[in-house]
Amino acid sequence: MGTICIEKKNKPLMIAHRGLSGLEKENTASAFVAAGHHTYFGIETDVHRTADGRFIIIHDDNTKRVSGDEVSVEETCFDTLRAIRLIDTDGTKGRGDLILPSLGEYIRICKKYEKTAVLELKNHFAPEDIQKIIAIIREEGHLDQVVFISFDLPNMICIRELLPNQRAQFLVSAAEDWLVETLKKYRLDLDIKYSALTRELVEKVHGIGREVNVWTVNTLEDADRMIDLGVDYITTNILE
Repeated sequence: MGTICIEKKNKPLMIAHRGLSGLEKENTASAFVAAGHHTYFGIETDVHRTADGRFIIIHDDNTKRVSGDEVSVEETCFDTLRAIRLIDTDGTKGRGDLILPSLGEYIRICKKYEKTAVLELKNHFAPEDIQKIIAIIREEGHLDQVVFISFDLPNMICIRELLPNQRAQFLVSAAEDWLVETLKKYRLDLDIKYSALTRELVEKVHGIGREVNVWTVNTLEDADRMIDLGVDYITTNILE
């Protein structure tokens, strides 16, 4: 099985959701490398703070869904989380490479394959932890190729205060009345669930000089509709 190619010439910039998770286990080095070998503009992932103040890549708040072992991510030390082996996409467990990556490992893969890192800050981060994340990325020499995203508005406001010119997208599941004014106030782009997007919202966001990303689009039919609406990015598990 391979990726599904969008044939339209005007397709938006494509972002591999949790790496190329339609082919490899989500949020693993294998998924990030797989995305690196394709034409994606960016590789999206999720970062949590561990109990000992380090940063690890995983979507959920616990490891149950991806490993079968129910361990709370933010209440557990990095090395303990790192020792957990993940379940492969075929339901088996045993591949030694299927472990939770560190933030630095993810950034280094993005840098090696010249991909933009689309980094979701999961849950709420204290400003000092956001500063630490920025420092790790800056040390890897890839900060200018990072888009920060989060459902947590204070995270986004902190990013904007620390990095006034950084690309940052506010994640939402639905369009609330206050949304466009908030994007304008904090100079944030929009990252919205594709089924909640309308042409009117795209026009409003573009009208304040901001961009639109949609998640998570996995069929050509939905991709065509998003392209027709004029989105700037599509986040996907399998489309290319």
